[in-house]
This record gives sequence, structure tokens and C-alpha cells, in this order.
Amino acid sequence: MTLKANWNYPTAVRFGPGRISELAQACRAAGIASPLFVTDSGLSGLPMIKDAMARLIADGLKVTLFDRVQANPVAANVEDGLKVLRDSGSDGVIAFGGGSALDCGKVVAFMAGQSRPMWDFEDIGDWWTRADPAGIAPIIAVPTTAGTGSEVGRAGVITDETTQTKKVIFHPKMMPQIVICDPELTVGLPAKVTVGAGMDALAHCLEAYCAPGFHPLADGIAVEGIRLCKVFLPRAVADGTDIEARAQMMAAAAMGATAFQKGLGAIHALSHPIGSVHHTHHGMTNAVFMPYVLNFNRAAIEEKIARLAAYIGLEPSFEAFYDWIVTLRRELGVPETLTSFGVTGLDYGRLAKMAIVDPTAGGNPLPLTEAAAEALFREATG
Repeated sequence: MTLKANWNYPTAVRFGPGRISELAQACRAAGIASPLFVTDSGLSGLPMIKDAMARLIADGLKVTLFDRVQANPVAANVEDGLKVLRDSGSDGVIAFGGGSALDCGKVVAFMAGQSRPMWDFEDIGDWWTRADPAGIAPIIAVPTTAGTGSEVGRAGVITDETTQTKKVIFHPKMMPQIVICDPELTVGLPAKVTVGAGMDALAHCLEAYCAPGFHPLADGIAVEGIRLCKVFLPRAVADGTDIEARAQMMAAAAMGATAFQKGLGAIHALSHPIGSVHHTHHGMTNAVFMPYVLNFNRAAIEEKIARLAAYIGLEPSFEAFYDWIVTLRRELGVPETLTSFGVTGLDYGRLAKMAIVDPTAGGNPLPLTEAAAEALFREATG
């Protein structure tokens, strides 16, 4: 292992109950006077959105709502949002919601002043240098789930409908200038959504920790994020009004996305094709694949997992950690297989080809070959 690496860490985060009241002040601090408020249609009619927008207007900001964001956002969502941003004269973006709204809002802000097509900025090599940094509008991020951690990320995942593939659009300046993490915004989440989001945060921390490379800062954040998931995810699911559990899971989500700049792996590489082709919930899909990928990678990660197990209060062994994952999934109602998840009619060959070229595949501790990916898809089918 080389002891040479580049490390980057997140932005200003205003964390805690009631911090949503600071949204207008955060906009002004970021130089935003006319925000485009990006969310999804499922949230836009809820009191939290109406209240937030009313406060912004009362504080003298000119607010334009864009809520045409679907789960697993597609290029058309970004294009529609970009048109509204330009037509309204908005000078910044408030990305408000779950991972889909955050990703779409960030990419809309990124594309605000670009002249090249969005796919020219896919996270491949140094393609991000093609962008005009001055053309990126400032972003305020407000997560309403505790899973993706997109609020502290420098990228957005957008589906290319023409190929049914998820692509990562990346630029360092896509990082939100200010994040408001208010756990009170997550109190109304249904238990099933809490499970999917929480398992996504756990997957981010776990894959970041297991990814090869020298990044002890990410490793430390990842293992504490896993401990928080172990302690607080069951509590958040059991009682959605448990504000401490909600807050700790919101912290774990941000920690997962902070850590995974070290890398992700086969959980995500397998999950992304299933999500884009079969339209499944991303976090829950990660949860389905988690034990299968753990077993696949065992030879490369056994010692690390034993250390992790000890830190989170388990017997220091791979078996103890694996058993905890399986038990946690069962207790939270995570489907054990893709079939029990309702995913049928899989084209294994196509999915395997998509998985091995996914941007996350390269971070897996063991090489994810086409044959290995197909075998994992078949095993996870049940």
C-alpha cells in the first residue's frame, strides 16, 4: 500500500433540531437572493416545504419552486430544472429532500452556466475540468432523509434513460456551500423509508471502510458511522419520533458520504443496474446485496472486519459481523433476496456488463469481473 493520497473533506454543516429556521440566513451567506427550490412532488405539498418557502419569502427572497424530480432522477429532470432556473433568473439552488432531490438540485446548479452537454462532465478521468467553475450556481442542501449523504457530496447520480445506466456527474464546486441538517425534518418518514435510507448510510460506511487505499481519516469516520447505525437505526425505525435516533442517523448519513470519497464497491456496482433497470429503492437494494458482497470479499477484508466488529461491540471476527448484518436485515424487514424484493425477470448477462463498468466497481476490495458479477446477481436472486 502506498502512503500517498489526496484528501478532501466537506463543507459548513448547521446540525441540530430547529436549524431549518436558518435557511434564509444561509442563503444570504451563500450570496443567494433568488433561490430555485428543488424538491420532489411527494414533498412539495407537505407543510415542511410550504413553511420553508413562506419563511424565505417573508425574509425578502424571491423563491421559485421546481418539484419535477422523480426517484432515481433522469436527465430530463435536470433539463427541466435548468430551464426553470434560467427562465426565473434564479441565482442559486436550495436542494431540499431525499437523495434524488439533492442530486438533481446539485446538478441543475452545476449546469447553470455550462455550455457543454451534461454527459461531458461524467466522473471519468479529468472530465470535470471541462466545466466553467464560474458557471456553477451556489447550493444550499437540506436533507429530509438520513441515508444518501448527498448533502456533503461533490457529485450527483443521474440516470441516462437512453441506456438505463446511472452516471455520476462530478465537480469539486458541486459541494453545497452550506448544509442544514435538521433531524426534525425526518420525523415523519415511514418506517420502510427509514430502513432503506439507514441501510444506505450503513452501506456507504461499510464499503468506504473496506475499499483499498490509504485514507485513515475516512476509515475512522466510517467505523463510527457504522456504530451509530448499529445503535440508532433500530431505534429510529421503532419510534419515528425519537429525535436523538433521528439526529444520530442523520449524522451517520453525512459520515457515510464523507467517507466514501475513499471508494465504494460491489454493493453499489450491483445495486445501480438493478435500480436503473427495475426502478428499485437504492438504499433497500444495497441492503439486499450487502451480505452476498461481504462473503464475496471475505478473503480481502476478514482482518479489517474483525477489527470493525470489535469496535462496534461484537466478538472480533468476520462471522460475528456477518451474523449481525443478517440479523439486522431480518429485524428491519429487509428482503433477503431480489425475488422477495419483487425483482424478477433479470437479464443476468446485461446486468453483469453494467455492473463492472459502474464507477463504483473499481473500489471493490476484490476485482469485480463479469463472471463474478453475474454469479452474485444469481446468488442474490435466491
